[in-house]
Amino acid sequence: MKPAELPVNECRIGAMALAAPRRQSTSFCWYSNIIAFCDNRSEALEKEWSLESLGAGGAHLDFVITRLPCRIGRSKESDLVIANLGLSRVHAVLARDISGHIRLVDENSTNGTFVNRRRIEGYCLLNDGDIIHFASAEFKLRMRLVDQGTVLAFDEMHTMVIPENAALSEHFVQNEAEFEELLRGHGLSGALQPIVDARTRQVVGYELLGRANHPLLPNAPIELFGLAEALDRELELSLAFRDFGVNKFAPSVSGNILFINAHPKETFNASFLASLVRLRRSFPEMNIVVEIHESAVTDVKKLRHLADRLEELGIRFAYDDFGAGQARLLELADVPAHFVKFDMAMIRGLHKASERKRQVIRDLVKMVLATGSVPLAEGVEVEEEAQICIEMGFQLIQGYLTGKPVPADSD
Repeated sequence: MKPAELPVNECRIGAMALAAPRRQSTSFCWYSNIIAFCDNRSEALEKEWSLESLGAGGAHLDFVITRLPCRIGRSKESDLVIANLGLSRVHAVLARDISGHIRLVDENSTNGTFVNRRRIEGYCLLNDGDIIHFASAEFKLRMRLVDQGTVLAFDEMHTMVIPENAALSEHFVQNEAEFEELLRGHGLSGALQPIVDARTRQVVGYELLGRANHPLLPNAPIELFGLAEALDRELELSLAFRDFGVNKFAPSVSGNILFINAHPKETFNASFLASLVRLRRSFPEMNIVVEIHESAVTDVKKLRHLADRLEELGIRFAYDDFGAGQARLLELADVPAHFVKFDMAMIRGLHKASERKRQVIRDLVKMVLATGSVPLAEGVEVEEEAQICIEMGFQLIQGYLTGKPVPADSD
């Protein structure tokens, strides 16, 4: 339904830099993250009403209402356009009431208009300090008496100074377009790090590590996954790294174990298992071990189901970063993995550690061996660490001592 023609004393307000309706004698200014289009023919109110909102970082921002009525909604024809899908196209109207208050009328909106967190039916007279929600968009109404002779037109008002410590909003993420390019393969890369027998130092497998060389994105996986988290796309990035790496390195790891990583969020996701099914079909002979991060090991029932499905695919699994947060001893006993990778934080400097720490790790290694799993020490950088690991019972080691990651583009 087309909105009725507005009276001359009105306030046109828009958001998200929407274009102003075509009309004569219109001025415009920014205030409280809202663009106001004001008809210069209107008369000023005797009371100054304002809508207060909270900006990024908790900064209080005020929008002064000097013209009424104002239609609120999502439609471009509304006077106050709020870019929020929870609002109806024509949601509510603020109008002058004969009592001197502002009258708030709900226009049969889908998600409702609320005053002091109570949904209104029809209309409500507003008071100073009332909290108003147009669906989920929140404002507080403020009123103060002003000397009408001091009230300036919008185009004559001074710019509001925002506090220096007011943070910029972060609703959008930088480099989203470049991240999309990465997921499509532009800038994707990877590396292999050898895993060796602790005693003989013979290579028994490789861990596949995700990398990137996109000119506008960070190279480090932890930073890339930080960006993916902001976009809620960690699963897609993890899959992109796996697919690229396996296809790139499959010929060079023939005959060895390939350890591949899984993001904690995807461990029990159906799409993760589907990706492993595709992987097995493409590489039926590959010796694959899936690394399950310790933080994802929280549900024994789900973990047992995952282990059964992996066994059906001929894929083994490892508990990764064991001891990084808390050693999952119950899961270790109930659903033993083929390999248990001890976190590098437990290994580095082990030859200098106290006897108490060494004894704790020694006992954990014994528990791992008792379940039939193979203990693997990550982050071994010096020979002294390697010797302590051998003495404790570690069967495999991984780290700079025995081989740094080799990038995909290396000869």
